[in-house]
Amino acid sequence: MTASTLYVCISCRGTPPGPPDAARPGARLLAAVERLAAEQPQDMQLSIVPVECLSNCQRGCSAAIAAPGKWTYVIGDLDPDRHAGDIVAFARLHQGHQDGLPVWRERPAHVRKSTIARVPPMLNHSER
Repeated sequence: MTASTLYVCISCRGTPPGPPDAARPGARLLAAVERLAAEQPQDMQLSIVPVECLSNCQRGCSAAIAAPGKWTYVIGDLDPDRHAGDIVAFARLHQGHQDGLPVWRERPAHVRKSTIARVPPMLNHSER
């Protein structure tokens, strides 16, 4: 099973953006995801990486899930107080699927509705 990496945009201000002096919702989402992932069984190999921007500001907060040889997903409209569990659950599904293509109806509802992009795995030039 290939470990997945969850990238969480920590610069997201949410939609609509919060006050400039408030804790950024993206940073709150990261903290919530880290807390929930720590509670998962040890068989879940998930790296959580904070990133500065996923260029999805109009639909922030945002996160992406990726793994070598698997499809990558970018998910938006994430509320740090409501959707951290959805992202961790989806990361678990992504990790458990050989190609990173979990069955659509098994994905959390918010992930089904708020997937911004699905990017195919990069090919090794010798695979063309």
